[in-house]
Amino acid sequence: MSAADPKPTLVERLFTEHRGALQAFFQRRLRGKSDAADLAQEVYLRMLRIRDQTAIRDPVLYLYTVANNLVKEHAVLDRRRGTRVDIEDEPPEEQLGVLPGFDGELDLAQRGARLQAVLRQLSPKCQAAVLLRFTHELSYREVASKLGVSPQMARKYVTQALTHCRRRMARLG
Repeated sequence: MSAADPKPTLVERLFTEHRGALQAFFQRRLRGKSDAADLAQEVYLRMLRIRDQTAIRDPVLYLYTVANNLVKEHAVLDRRRGTRVDIEDEPPEEQLGVLPGFDGELDLAQRGARLQAVLRQLSPKCQAAVLLRFTHELSYREVASKLGVSPQMARKYVTQALTHCRRRMARLG
């Protein structure tokens, strides 16, 4: 790019002036604070790809619109990573043994009540899949048959439920 080309200077100026605020914007909206700098850099790269930067009426507003869209994309990717089911993953039953520890002296009744509350937050299909799998000790194929879904979907429901329960129980402490 030539020195007379205004495109890089607009983006460079925006990035220089707003980098700290942009990183703070990402830190407030994301779980992984370490991703903030990378996402700010991604905003910068996306702004550089714009062919006609003179068409942007409010560059700062546009900058934060791009940033907000990145937050949404990041959330979608996070959800996909959290609910991904891989046949090679260890079975959900074995994952149950890795539940977060409870500090203090919570008795079994309190933990059971918390778990019931967390289970009620699940979708009806996830609740049914967990109940059939662990209470009635049905195979994924049998759970799938009862729910009218594929065995892979039954496994996905159970995995989603376990992931949700682990996260919520860890938060409840």
